[in-house]
Amino acid sequence: MQHENSVIIIDFGSQFTQLIARRIREAGIYSEIHPCTSDPAAIRALKPAALVLSGGPSSVHDAGAPPLPKEYLEWGLPILGICYGMQIMAHTMGGTVTRSQDREYGRAEFEALGPCPLFDGVEDKEKLTVWMSHGDHVGAIPPGFARMGRTQSLEFAAMGDPARKIYALQFHPEVAHTEQGALILSNFLFKVAGLKPGWTMASFVDSSIKTMSAQVGQGKVVLGLSGGIDSTVAAVLLHRAIGKRLFCIFVDNGLLRMHERQEVIGFLEESFELNVKCVDARAEFLDKLVGVTDPEEKRKIIGYTFIDVFEREAKAIEGVEFLAQGTLYPDVIESISFKGPSAVIKSHHNVGGLPEKMNLKLVEPLRELFKDEVRKVAYELGMPEHIIWRHPFPGPGLAIRVIGEITGERLEILRQADKIVQHELLASDWYRKVWQGFAVLLPLKTVGVMGDDRTYEHVIALRIVDSLDAMTADWSRLPTEILARMSNRIINEVKGVNRVVLDISSKPPSTIEWE
Repeated sequence: MQHENSVIIIDFGSQFTQLIARRIREAGIYSEIHPCTSDPAAIRALKPAALVLSGGPSSVHDAGAPPLPKEYLEWGLPILGICYGMQIMAHTMGGTVTRSQDREYGRAEFEALGPCPLFDGVEDKEKLTVWMSHGDHVGAIPPGFARMGRTQSLEFAAMGDPARKIYALQFHPEVAHTEQGALILSNFLFKVAGLKPGWTMASFVDSSIKTMSAQVGQGKVVLGLSGGIDSTVAAVLLHRAIGKRLFCIFVDNGLLRMHERQEVIGFLEESFELNVKCVDARAEFLDKLVGVTDPEEKRKIIGYTFIDVFEREAKAIEGVEFLAQGTLYPDVIESISFKGPSAVIKSHHNVGGLPEKMNLKLVEPLRELFKDEVRKVAYELGMPEHIIWRHPFPGPGLAIRVIGEITGERLEILRQADKIVQHELLASDWYRKVWQGFAVLLPLKTVGVMGDDRTYEHVIALRIVDSLDAMTADWSRLPTEILARMSNRIINEVKGVNRVVLDISSKPPSTIEWE
């Protein structure tokens, strides 16, 4: 992806690398991540205006530790090294890196030393709280560099070579725990690299429409519409580019939330005049799920069945050449990660296998965007807030929130309970404050008393979490009166439920979804 005025981040495996890219984009500069194993010639071909070297878990002294290609230092580009990026820079350029006696992790007090453009405008430069995460440290800086910051335990917490516009920080400016970290990164972008902000979602919409129009030409595109923000934004963008030559297929798998089918199709057809075909495949999906209780087996059955249904419907459209997907930039990063693919926590179902089977060319309008940027694009496209801020919904739908066997009766119980959760979050203005809130139907029954009768009925669990990107999450501290209303309404209004419990676990070690 070549952009003018861009910053390339060389990823050495830090858990914070995506944050660096997001902070740079928030400053109005396009940035993207490439693994440290990339061919420098390929990086050079992207014509970056500056480089950032990320942190990473390795020690420069480890066998097989990722090296810093010297070509990056020879192009004359402004460079910022962070954590491991600072250490590998020092190690490569003639300094020394020393193993620390103890790993330093957490907050530290940083003092800026001497004139340094990175710290222009930073308040209280002698007591700046920064976030450390390192085992090694720079023991001696390379020739041509000057010490530009220290902490109580580190003589060289920042260094720089102003003549070559190369700077490095031992701490992480990209994390929220570092005070004024965004300003430090902005100083690198604007005062060191001399870049000019130009990355906006308005400019993205314009360029994306032109790119897709040129890519598709007079061809036809098919898109699997889920109703989520990603596929919805992708569909509206494509519709702006090619109009009625976009064919959206919405598959009702019987595992949707209450009234979801009508809400999604009605909104897109009425507000944006999209060409949407709804496929009623409820019986097909539910028949294949009879007696299945294993969560991975559920996901696989739903994924394979979706592909079968989608392929069948797409082939019925004459002359389709392209398949559109709502792939986001984190998906792209994961596929090329220096660390390799993450451990499989759960399988996902999408239409990623369709191009090979159907011989379709891929169109991915959102592959350059993070999730928060997708929402900003939605604003640019004029979408209403109830669509933009709709909570994430898993691809397998309610199948993984009905724990155990899937039946029509159990799905209906969960739909009614979940509708109450959504209503109370919206009515209390907490819907936008939390990342995700939903109900889960547990595979057990408990004793209760309703009126004068003893009951033995189902249990609903409430899962309501705070998160920024779903990589980590914590349970939301909702006011107890809201939780009480949810519980009372579910027990009183949903036949077959006599107990409601609250999930107060975080991710990790738990996941957001139960299955």
